[in-house]
Amino acid sequence: MTDSMDRRHFLGAAATGLTATLSPRIVHAGSHRANDTIVVAVMGTGGRGMDHTREFSALPGVEVAYVCDVDANRVGKAADVLKSAGKGAPKAVGDFRRILDDKSVDAIVVATCNHWHAPAAILACEAGKHVYVEKPCSHNPREGELLVSAARKNSRVVQMGNQRRSWPKLIEGIEAVRAGVIGRAYLGQSFYIATRPTIGHGRELPVPEGLDFELWQGPAPRRPYRENILHYNWHWFWHWGNGELGNNGIHMIDLCRWGLGVDFPTRVTSSGGRYHFQDDQETPDTHCVAFDFEGRKTITWEGLSCNEFRPGGPGSEVVFYGDGGSLSISGGGYTIRDLKGTTIKTVAGAGGDSEHQSNFLAAIRDGTKANSEIGEGHKSTLLCHLGNIAHRTGRTLRCDPKDGHILDDVAASAYWSREYAKGWEPKG
Repeated sequence: MTDSMDRRHFLGAAATGLTATLSPRIVHAGSHRANDTIVVAVMGTGGRGMDHTREFSALPGVEVAYVCDVDANRVGKAADVLKSAGKGAPKAVGDFRRILDDKSVDAIVVATCNHWHAPAAILACEAGKHVYVEKPCSHNPREGELLVSAARKNSRVVQMGNQRRSWPKLIEGIEAVRAGVIGRAYLGQSFYIATRPTIGHGRELPVPEGLDFELWQGPAPRRPYRENILHYNWHWFWHWGNGELGNNGIHMIDLCRWGLGVDFPTRVTSSGGRYHFQDDQETPDTHCVAFDFEGRKTITWEGLSCNEFRPGGPGSEVVFYGDGGSLSISGGGYTIRDLKGTTIKTVAGAGGDSEHQSNFLAAIRDGTKANSEIGEGHKSTLLCHLGNIAHRTGRTLRCDPKDGHILDDVAASAYWSREYAKGWEPKG
């Protein structure tokens, strides 16, 4: 396959020719020999991608054979980092489709911008690769459904990068909630607090040298290059990102959903907006979302991107409330309190990426259960999408508790998918 390969032809071939070509190499979950090296490629070498490049290469039995980025400067730096660390010299490529052709690659880490997460992961599954996909696992609800389908159809391990699912003391705390340590848990309250600066008003400029902006846009319909989009502010434009709710809120909402043992909501409400600055940002900097579930349970999320005061107390990220007390999560540990707020027990803890990455590799090697298998990742991501849809439409959503689909609202349901650049439509 060449970089100039027609995209439409490529997508058609992904589910047929590529899979057929690679079928002798396809490693089904649990069938990879324990002493085999797992060959990994990292797509996207920004902040998270660089973290994954370093950390996967440091894990035993792993070879990072490729680093990939549409920015030649960033991908070259990532390759140099591994080489200088004595980890060998990975191939540095700009087009991830070259990786799909390499039968020696077992797994792809997708650490790109959000609009690439599901389309790239789907193509990787079709090419016989296991996938570690960063959160959120999709840019819109339909992509998440297609990714789950692709993982199932191709028997691939697909893990979402909500790494708190693998932190030992958080697992312990969540298990305590579900075991009734605070009685019947009915509310998961969550927060994300930061002081982000303005993104200003961007000008249209020529594409910087070394950046393949055409490939960066990939599945998204084409827009001109502007100076305040790359390499981070795309988060705040609906065309490519999902706002703070999809960026960081997903971590906390996922913990709430896990602890309460809920899947899809019955009702979603949202309020807030872009209050602090008047600039190009489309997504809210002040966002309050509530998700109601069957069984008299609710999850709330408060995102404050421009004010550091934390309503749950210093360090608080999630608080579970039950009819016998509360359990709050801060960092990698938790605290249990009675109904009057008296501390009963505090457990310190910490965590990083390596626990979650190791769990992903174990799922490939011996069939260990993936801590954030894509079916679970999709459910948590969907809550973020629904919260954003409620915000963008300005009204309450009623949802089917079987699958989260929006009921009786044509305008809101229009956000379930998106328009794609011709030839880049994902297929599950």
